[in-house]
Amino acid sequence: MKRHTLFLALMALGLTATMPVFAAQDSREKEIKALKALVEKQQQQLNQQQQDLQQMHEALTQLQNQQTQQQTQIQQTQQAQAQVQTTVAAVQKQAPTFSSAPGVSVALHGFIDATAFSQSKSFTFGNGQNAEYPIPGSTGRLSGVDVRNTRFWFDLTGAKVAGDWTGGAHLEMDFFGGNNGTGPYSQEQPLPRLRQAYMVLENPVTGSSFKIGQMWDLMFPLDDLPNSLSHIAFPLGYGAGIIGWRFPGIVFSQDLNHGSTGPQWRLDVGAFEGTWNGPGNEVNYISAGNAGFRPQIEAKLHVEQPKEWMLFAAAHWSQINLAGVGNTEPTPIKRQFSSEAFELGGQWTPGQWVLRSVGYTGRGIGQIFGDLSQFGDIKDTGAYVMGGYKFTSNWSANVFYAFSKPNTSDVVRWFNHGSTGLLKNRQVAANLQYTVGDYAFAVEWIHAILNSTSNGVNRVSTSGNQVNVSAYYKF
Repeated sequence: MKRHTLFLALMALGLTATMPVFAAQDSREKEIKALKALVEKQQQQLNQQQQDLQQMHEALTQLQNQQTQQQTQIQQTQQAQAQVQTTVAAVQKQAPTFSSAPGVSVALHGFIDATAFSQSKSFTFGNGQNAEYPIPGSTGRLSGVDVRNTRFWFDLTGAKVAGDWTGGAHLEMDFFGGNNGTGPYSQEQPLPRLRQAYMVLENPVTGSSFKIGQMWDLMFPLDDLPNSLSHIAFPLGYGAGIIGWRFPGIVFSQDLNHGSTGPQWRLDVGAFEGTWNGPGNEVNYISAGNAGFRPQIEAKLHVEQPKEWMLFAAAHWSQINLAGVGNTEPTPIKRQFSSEAFELGGQWTPGQWVLRSVGYTGRGIGQIFGDLSQFGDIKDTGAYVMGGYKFTSNWSANVFYAFSKPNTSDVVRWFNHGSTGLLKNRQVAANLQYTVGDYAFAVEWIHAILNSTSNGVNRVSTSGNQVNVSAYYKF
């Protein structure tokens, strides 16, 4: 009994001694739990703060992007306003003079060109502003003032056709139509000459267009001509390095990458009336070129990077029947042959330089000013090259060289049957120009050397010079 009592007393004493230990341990566990809860709460607060900072950063970035977009929009608006102002100024400058029908605008443009010149020989095609190469056997110096380059034209735009197609027209004249009579005052009364008269049908959505009427054929390098104030209607090297002429016909043009960026490609195809220098009446549609239905067929591939470079390739074909209309004319040398030509050209504008060149080869091309304007189955090769440099926005200089070399055997073979004995021509020119606004002034020197034969056997060399001063105003 005593043992049981003693055992119970000892157990009570032990429990009494360990109770504070258990209480302290329980307190520490509560403190740890409280600390863990505090850490978790602080971590949540930290995470929330990080989320808030991230949202603030995103909002700040979005605000910066909006500011950048607003600045870009402001710049674009300013550029658009400047472009609109430039366009408005250009439109105001080229404002139509009158309207021929509701919605159709008619604008009058042109230029006045005066050239004072001195020559050592008489030249082919005429003297002054249409002098190209010296006439064999000509003698005597001459001088004068020529204003026949003066030109005016009308452009009609805005006519509605059908769907996306719109219409227009171009009418152009100068004063190389001859002189008013043969008296002492006729030289000062040049006659107007129709240059071009064609209608235009175009579709700006597809980049397609038609021209119908009289216009330059595709062999004439209209967008790649040498720079000269004295020789505009008759460019430097015309008929002696540059070929092509104006004919009634039709031309279809198609932008090959319409609406895209980068180099611009265009294909032109055309058909023009046939023509030749006899036999028959060459001014009444009964020459060898008009016999039957024998149009001139041409094509041109054109590519350019605007204001940087341009290249083109053109081809020509037609058929000539020297028996003429009715197939009754006596035929010299050959009764029938093809007129063929191929041409390459281009220009490059690196910095202040302007470089231009055109070269061709063909045969039977007298009707497009090839073969030194001789008519027969004559092979011809020609080219021109010009280099120009702009010293300032006003001053520029150009040097030029051109040649035409018909095949000598062909020229002799066709002598007095369309050939006039012209064997080769070389033309050199240099000019200095000053341009201010719509006015331009220039001094120019032209030198040409022509090789020819007068009987098919002998060889004659004729050289000639022209020095001129020109004044030009465009409107």
